[in-house]
Amino acid sequence: MLERTLSRYGDLLLPVGLLVVALGELAMTRPQGGPAAAALEVVAAALLVRRRRYGVLAPTASAVTLLQIPWMGPALDDLAAPILFCAAVGYALGRWPAGNRGLAGLAVVLATFWVDYRFVDTRQHGVGDVIFVLTLIAPPYVLGRLMQRLAQQKTLLEQSQEAARRAAVRAERDRIARELHDVIAHSVSAMVVQTAAAQDLVRRDPDRAEQLLAAVAATGRQALADTGRLLHVVRDEADELGLAPIPGLADLPALVDRFRGDGLEVTADLDLPLVGLPAGVDVSAYRIAQEALTNALRYGADRTAEITIACSPEAVTIRASNPSSGTGGLGSGLGLLGIAERVSLLGGTLWHGLADDGRFHLDAVLPLAPVERT
Repeated sequence: MLERTLSRYGDLLLPVGLLVVALGELAMTRPQGGPAAAALEVVAAALLVRRRRYGVLAPTASAVTLLQIPWMGPALDDLAAPILFCAAVGYALGRWPAGNRGLAGLAVVLATFWVDYRFVDTRQHGVGDVIFVLTLIAPPYVLGRLMQRLAQQKTLLEQSQEAARRAAVRAERDRIARELHDVIAHSVSAMVVQTAAAQDLVRRDPDRAEQLLAAVAATGRQALADTGRLLHVVRDEADELGLAPIPGLADLPALVDRFRGDGLEVTADLDLPLVGLPAGVDVSAYRIAQEALTNALRYGADRTAEITIACSPEAVTIRASNPSSGTGGLGSGLGLLGIAERVSLLGGTLWHGLADDGRFHLDAVLPLAPVERT
């Protein structure tokens, strides 16, 4: 909406500026037929306002209207402001019409010039006049065509970036879904084993059977929570089986060592949980830490990074930072989109950006209690 408003004001600004200059020139020179010339300049400026919407018609009509001035009294070389109008018309004919359609308007403008020179300005004309007219129209037209090509390339680039962003989000959601699928399968398997054991103990050791059934209930509740998250993503059924074990926070020391081997000096404060976390939180915390260290290795200023993992009964907090090199913008940002997908799916919070200390910070909080979804 803001861009459209600014564009509308921009379309108005140029014709108004040209009109102010033209009317100022008429007021100072006071040529014969000045009032009629002023009226034609007002009409020409008004037509030029619509140059974006009517790419061929509006600029062409503006130039043809302006070139009626010699018929009202002032000669073509008496006024300088029409030169600016002609340049604006040439640019508009190159910038806004699709393809080479602006050439038709350009031909009409040149034909109108010829009519003026042939029937109104009866002086002797030669090649110099042709070059002068072409100089007024052709370079602005070429510039307009160039700007049109650049605008089209910009649009294609933005569309390509948006497609890449959507593909990255889809790929990350697919990976989350596969991991949650395996987590749920493991939970159901554990419930089956625990239920079978409880059946064997229900008469011999009722207390032990009750403990096993309580564990089954807890596992079932966690599986239901993971199922709710899984329903918010779409699994790629055509994807290959994921045979590698799902990583978790217990694998973070090995991950840190691997990044150190790649040349990243990592300062790690890993407060790893003493008891098992919900599997969905466990794998997501690992992936977030992995992405944070990857970004530090690629875009950090001095190949150093700090990472802190804090676990409480309520949440897992991942904090990572690294000195900014000022070139982080060269990355695609797709990894951060993947992190955002994971945090959103788990009902957590995420903040990342450049802080006042010149370091890039990433803070993610993953709640351990299931999040209600509507």
